[in-house]
Amino acid sequence: MIRNSFDVGPEGWHSYDYHGEIVTGAGIFVLTTWQKEGGVDGGGCIWADQSRWSTDVPERPISILALIHYRNWVGLDPIDLRGCEVSVYLRGDDLRLYSAECYFWVHAPGVRWHLSGNPVPIVEGQWAREPSRFLLENDETLWHRSYSSEEFWHRSYPKGGPRLDSVLGNVHSYGFSFVGFNREVQGRLSMAEFEILPSR
Repeated sequence: MIRNSFDVGPEGWHSYDYHGEIVTGAGIFVLTTWQKEGGVDGGGCIWADQSRWSTDVPERPISILALIHYRNWVGLDPIDLRGCEVSVYLRGDDLRLYSAECYFWVHAPGVRWHLSGNPVPIVEGQWAREPSRFLLENDETLWHRSYSSEEFWHRSYPKGGPRLDSVLGNVHSYGFSFVGFNREVQGRLSMAEFEILPSR
C-alpha cells in the first residue's frame, strides 16, 4: 500500500520548522538527509535533527513534528488509513528526548490527531531487531486531537468539529512527533523501512 525503503532518496520526508514559519510567514519544511547505506541490513535510511525541527506551539500539548510526509508533495491524493497497520524502524543517535514520547499522527486540512495510545519506541545507537508495528484503529480513546483550526475545518466537517473517522478516512499527511518534553528535543532521529499495510 505504502512503502518507503529509501533506496534512492528521502521519498518526500521532511521536518517542520515552526519557528522558521513564524519568522518568514511561510511554511518551512526542511528535507531530511538521505543515506544510501547505514539503514537496516545495510539499506537506505533518512535522518533529521534539531537543526531542522522546532517546537510547534499551536499544538496542544506542544509538540515537535520531527518527521512529516505530505502526500501531495509526491503527487498522491489523500488516503483512507482506517484499520491499517504501520511498520517502521526508528533509531536515535545521541537523541536527548527530555521525557518526550514519540507518536504517529495523521493530518487533514486544519486538524491533527496523535496516536497517543501507542508510543513508538526509538532504539538508541542501533536498529531494532524487528520493526515497530501498530494498528491505526478508528477509536478516539486511543488518539488525541492536538490541533484544530476552525478557519479550515468548518468548511469540510459536520457540526461538532473534525472527528477521527473523518480525518483517518481522508489523510493528507502523516508522520512522527515528539510530545511531553521539558526541553526541546535534540539529537538525530533516523527512520528506515516505513510501511503502511492495508486493513485485513
